[in-house]
Amino acid sequence: MLATLATPVASAFDLQGHRGARGLAPENTLPAFERALTIGVTTLELDVGLSADGVVVIAHDPYLNPLITRDAAGQWLSGSRGPLIRSLSVAQLQTYDVGGIQPGTPYASTFSTQQPLDGTRIPTLAALFERVKQLGATGVRFNIETKLNPEQPADTASPEQLTEALLKVVRDAGMLGRVSIQSFDWRTLQIVQRLEPSIPTVYLSIQTANTNNISSGSWTAGFKIAEHASVPAMVKAAGGAVWAPNGGAVTQALVQQAQALGLKVIPWTINQPADMERLIGWGVDGLITDYPDRLRDVLRQRQLPLPAPLKN
Repeated sequence: MLATLATPVASAFDLQGHRGARGLAPENTLPAFERALTIGVTTLELDVGLSADGVVVIAHDPYLNPLITRDAAGQWLSGSRGPLIRSLSVAQLQTYDVGGIQPGTPYASTFSTQQPLDGTRIPTLAALFERVKQLGATGVRFNIETKLNPEQPADTASPEQLTEALLKVVRDAGMLGRVSIQSFDWRTLQIVQRLEPSIPTVYLSIQTANTNNISSGSWTAGFKIAEHASVPAMVKAAGGAVWAPNGGAVTQALVQQAQALGLKVIPWTINQPADMERLIGWGVDGLITDYPDRLRDVLRQRQLPLPAPLKN
């Protein structure tokens, strides 16, 4: 008998499992998404790209990441990056193992609680939708990030190609009412708003000492911070439904400003309970986390409603 999802508890707070549950299971894989469902999340957060044969696959990087990828012989890929996703067919991608993190690396130390699952393959988006249906998880949503870089256009499909392929998979699976689409490259989001205006668009921003996708306009589809009062004002002008900032760039005042503009605020990737506590106290609408179990504990302590876990 297939597992079923208990009736979801009504909750305004969006508990999102980042790459499924990266802190607990191999990222962006079917086991990670199933682990998140077993814990109980509102939304599965994931990343997508386009293979050489035009299939939407779930992967964070535009290339095979040597930190999490072994070849058919079981050897970790060498160098700083493997082959581009767009250069390989789905059949070729399926020969690689993404069931763990390369031991002895800083990445492995960062996610020391991740449980490896040898033999795990890169899934297609269609396969994830099908698996969620098989499990009876009728209440869970999907927050799908398009992985593009306007400064390295040759590494991926174009925004138009990726967005149109993504929307076709969503339509074919009957998931239009259960997805949001997010990106740091806001060109994708502008295309979604034109082609499927019913889908909520999530405008990702990062503002750190080393990385900023807000400053130049190249990442933001031509919208410029100099022409707007704040990042939330930019997102509103761009037509977004959600502002998703990095945790270090959000303040309580910005949360209130964004919500006053009609935006939801869902920061990423929040992994420490103290940070979860602070941001929930500021009134954010949800959080993206590698550890949905930790976030559930914080929500439970605050006596807030929790999304239902997958039941056998």
